[in-house]
Amino acid sequence: MTNLYDRDFTLWVEQTVIAIKNRDFENMDWENLLEEIEDMGKSEKRSLDSYMQRLIEHILKLKYWYSEVDKCRNGWKSEVSNFRNRIKRILKKNPSLKSYLEREYKDIYLDAVKNMAFNFDIPEDNFVQLEQIINEEYFGFPIN
Repeated sequence: MTNLYDRDFTLWVEQTVIAIKNRDFENMDWENLLEEIEDMGKSEKRSLDSYMQRLIEHILKLKYWYSEVDKCRNGWKSEVSNFRNRIKRILKKNPSLKSYLEREYKDIYLDAVKNMAFNFDIPEDNFVQLEQIINEEYFGFPIN
């Protein structure tokens, strides 16, 4: 079945499912199966990182991109809401990723600042705590 993995991934998945259902453990492609399971966990982390960085970037836009905020505010707010929803869905399905996010948040935040600094000035004291970033009411400015 190892050769099938390289030739036709979808067929490999189907046959692996059948083998698991039949408890045919002797003919399992354990190496590729374990790799795929590990990749699934990494994929969730990458998605969480990406959504979080995009959320932070849009908060920074709303807070500091003065020349664009008037014409882009509603779209950016919509994106903030969308990214928060995606993050919450990932964390709801994978509660153990909350501790991962807490560990990685500062680095993700710094990456977002670095990316946005090409577009507009961001003050040095710009850090926003994770709890505030994921708060549905927070958009980087007072909402009236």
